[in-house]
Amino acid sequence: MYVSSDGTGALYRGSVRDPQLRPFPAAGTADRPSSLGVHTDGTGRVYSVGGVELTVHDRHGRLLTTRTAQGGPLGPSHLNDLVITDDAVYVTDWANPVVHRAALRHGVLGPLEPWLDIRSAFPQFPAQYWLLNGIVADRSGTTLLVASNGTEAVWRVDVATRDVAQVDLGGASFGADGMLLRGRTLYAVLNYAAPSGVYVAELDTQLRTGSVIHRITGAPFDLPTTLARYGCRLYVVNSQNDEPPGEPPYTVSAIDDPMCAPPGRTR
Repeated sequence: MYVSSDGTGALYRGSVRDPQLRPFPAAGTADRPSSLGVHTDGTGRVYSVGGVELTVHDRHGRLLTTRTAQGGPLGPSHLNDLVITDDAVYVTDWANPVVHRAALRHGVLGPLEPWLDIRSAFPQFPAQYWLLNGIVADRSGTTLLVASNGTEAVWRVDVATRDVAQVDLGGASFGADGMLLRGRTLYAVLNYAAPSGVYVAELDTQLRTGSVIHRITGAPFDLPTTLARYGCRLYVVNSQNDEPPGEPPYTVSAIDDPMCAPPGRTR
């Protein structure tokens, strides 16, 4: 697993079999004051964002690519999260209502450019931080789901048309931070306008509507911000962002995935 530091820009690497995370020697990021989203692709390359930069490293920490965001309608970018599809990397912006895109062809990353101003669906987007947070894609890469703390909503984006619509979760406030999409199951971490924790929603086949079927709040979370899944376990990052400047150790909580079938049953 890889975990980023908002406070220092450092990246950490570890294993689900070892409770100790260790610094990942990511070359070229020493001057980056913050790192937020971090993901790997099928070859083990490590994509991460922080400030205005998207970087790609190999598994040994060698810097392969750096791309810089151009900013947005509200000012300089503060990149938040990313998702990798077969032909592009999409990046959300915490300081602007913008999804950025870098084309991906034969492993070569193109320029990082503003791709979608999400105010096309909701002109009342707040002119403040917490604009765009987590982002995920379906298996085909044709549909994106984009979270926004500030609107307490998840937004569905059709990649071909760039049409944007709010995912209908039956009126539930769902201003997610980090998210994970597995088939039609959306795992999300909430920490704003709702009790902090992991929320699980089951969506329809078009990812347009759904309902929240699990809420896991309270201990062992400490203002969680994102999550990943391995086997039947969820790994949830505790930010301590509500306790500035925070007190080490910083932790990742491992919890059972409520969507895993009990022994003897399939799902």
